[in-house]
Amino acid sequence: MATLIGYSPTRHQNEPVLLDVGTDHRAGFGGKPGFLSSRAPLVRKLARCMGVSVVTTVVSLTTLVAATAGLGMAAWVANVLATSVATVPSYHLNRRWTWGRRGESDLWREVAPFWALAFAGLVLSTVAVALTAGWLEGMHLRSGVLATGALLAAQLSAFGLLWVVQFVLLDRVLFAEG
Repeated sequence: MATLIGYSPTRHQNEPVLLDVGTDHRAGFGGKPGFLSSRAPLVRKLARCMGVSVVTTVVSLTTLVAATAGLGMAAWVANVLATSVATVPSYHLNRRWTWGRRGESDLWREVAPFWALAFAGLVLSTVAVALTAGWLEGMHLRSGVLATGALLAAQLSAFGLLWVVQFVLLDRVLFAEG
């Protein structure tokens, strides 16, 4: 079975889609919708949202390093700046590319809640890192690979948890269809 990239008249203008040649990609066993085809819009949104997260993580980390190492800012100030800078492309890429929203943004229905979620992640990750640092201090592990790994795990876990919550809220509330 070959897979081709084609264009579907039912999708957004000129958006490529993968087509299975020689099969009805809409049907599963017994003519019922197939698992993947019924989940395709969700899978596409998840993949795009993850791609946006990769881009914004690079923006955030680059800003954080430049602000702390290059400009000598305090780490917490640089972290707030990095989150602020990365939230701008995150909002626009998610709104347009992930959820296909066009036109003007609604300040109170879309922009403000999106920024609130971004800064909830900042607060949650800061609290998780602070708690982990306190625990490490109590264990007399102030530095080293284990301490650094624990701090990174705390931060990534906090942002990972928020990413799942944010995806659901963006999909079901902020950028919901209809």
